[in-house]
Amino acid sequence: MIEENLEKIFAQINSKDVHLVAVSKRKPITDIKKAIISGIRNIGENRVQEAFDKYTELKDFLDQNKVKLHLIGHLQTNKAKKAVEIADLIHSVDSLKIANEINKKAAAIEKVQSILIQINIGKEEQKSGCKPDDLPALLKAISGLKNLKIKGLMCITPYFDDPEKTRPYFRKMRALFENIRQSDMPNVEMKYLSMGMTHDYLVAMEEGANMIRIGTGIFGERE
Repeated sequence: MIEENLEKIFAQINSKDVHLVAVSKRKPITDIKKAIISGIRNIGENRVQEAFDKYTELKDFLDQNKVKLHLIGHLQTNKAKKAVEIADLIHSVDSLKIANEINKKAAAIEKVQSILIQINIGKEEQKSGCKPDDLPALLKAISGLKNLKIKGLMCITPYFDDPEKTRPYFRKMRALFENIRQSDMPNVEMKYLSMGMTHDYLVAMEEGANMIRIGTGIFGERE
């Protein structure tokens, strides 16, 4: 099933410029290995402890296959140390507080940690993320942290049964992304626009996403 699902998704992507992150939360090591053997080069996890446990078991396999580990869930300051130890890219930085903590832990192991800024593009109270209007100030503050490298933006749009209804939110994200890319800030490299999941990734790609995060569409429903 995993191989068939990926074959279909790779055909839909049909571009070397779009990075597919296979979201493997609550999925076993065997499924992750199947996905990697089928061509996945980016694995995404929501919870730091689960990611850490899997990384410990998979490290050699990930290295052999040149697979990057992404942390995409909300990150608490007390998890920053473990996150920095394992993550190639942290998607969910949304405040100066968490950025400072990641920077401190990265400096301690002489690492420059790549991050994305998470935007609450739908301005939903129950979701994490920086408000769009607060983004310039946050970028300016974080750009001064020497052990962080801002690599782009991430969002989780409001959910609609009809994925077409997500299109305006993806367009707003693309506009934010392009505006920042045209500015000149230290430690800011607008490389990735991470948006779109199983339900709406096709619309996200049409609106400029170059990183999509798919879990159920690859691994099937979670127990």
